[in-house]
Order: sequence, then structure tokens, then C-alpha cells
Amino acid sequence: MSYSLNEIEAMCKRASRGAGLPWGLCEEAAKGTRWLASFGFPGPDLLASLLELNDRLPAVDLSPVALQGIWRAPAGRLSPLIAGAAMSDCAIKMELGNIITMLEVDYPLLVVPFASGAALRLGQPVAVEWEGTRMVTNGKELCVQGNSEAILSSHAKRVECSAPAQMLSQSKPIHRAVVGDACWMRLGAFAQRTFAPATETSRLRGAGAGLTDND
Repeated sequence: MSYSLNEIEAMCKRASRGAGLPWGLCEEAAKGTRWLASFGFPGPDLLASLLELNDRLPAVDLSPVALQGIWRAPAGRLSPLIAGAAMSDCAIKMELGNIITMLEVDYPLLVVPFASGAALRLGQPVAVEWEGTRMVTNGKELCVQGNSEAILSSHAKRVECSAPAQMLSQSKPIHRAVVGDACWMRLGAFAQRTFAPATETSRLRGAGAGLTDND
């Protein structure tokens, strides 16, 4: 099924919230998933898998212990959403020539949209590399190099983010993306959690038909 990027972003935001992520990270996850979808990557599928993997786990266990040196998580694996957001916030470190290195990252492609934000902040392209794959973005366009088979990896032992980076070719975003029915249902299952169940009180206040059935 083909969806507009707005529809994809809205669904992913609700799904992320249903999985227990804080609102700020939900917004970042939704924007990032939309960004990947705009370049033809299955961002919604990766997000659905990540939400299932980390369902209701404490965010602190999947966050970098410290933002100095090599980034590691207490749980032994980093959330690409949390680590990606931190990388974007720490973009100035890359401008000074430092490489931000993350260990044991789930679904590393989900880090790349955050490099887009970092690139816009720095005013220069940012590269994200793992397992022979190198993806470079200036914030508006994307360049993919190296091992294409590793792009959709479910886990990467090491992810490196650096700037400035050279863009050898550019892909421009599109305005709609195809999302499979199974993926949409997986996201919908999380999104459903954000809807409060109907109660007698809510029906009396106008939800549904109330106590009088006018049909």
C-alpha cells in the first residue's frame, strides 16, 4: 500500500508512543522513519522490529552510559533512536574532527536520519558507517556507498559517525512510500495502545452513542 509521508510519520509517532517511548523521542523516531521512507528504505519495518525488540524496556538500559569515548549501553546493545538523538546533539564533536563510535547498535540504519539533522546543524555532510556500509547525508540528500547487503542489518557491532564527509552521488527524496500491510498492522498494534478504552463515563460525555441508541 502506498502512503503519504505524513501518514507514515503520524502512524510511527503513535506506535512509538504506544511502545512506551517519551514524546520527544517519539517525534524524532517518526521524523527519522519518514526520512528513510522518503529515500526508498523500509524505515517503518525497521521501526516496528525495534519497537517489538525493546517493548517497554527502560530507556536507560539502551542509552549510552557516557558520551565520552566509545558509546556503550548497560544492556549491551544501543537503541539507534536514543544513540542517534545523542549523536545529533553532540554534532559539534564531529566538527572538531572526532569520530563518534557506538558499539552493539540495533538496526543501525535508524541512526542515519539523525545524521541528517547533524549535517544541517553543522552545515556540512555527515557519514555513518558500519560493516562496510557508508551512508553520507547533507541533510537533504543521501549518498550510499559500500556494502549494500549490510544496510538493513538488525545489529551492528560498531557504528562510526564522522564529519566532514564527501558525497560522491546524491539521491533526492520522494513524497510517497510503499509500506506492507503486515508492517502497518504491526505499527497499528502499538498505536492502539494510545487509545483509552471506552467507559460508561466517557460514553455519557459523548463518546459513541451513549446510553441511547439512536440507530
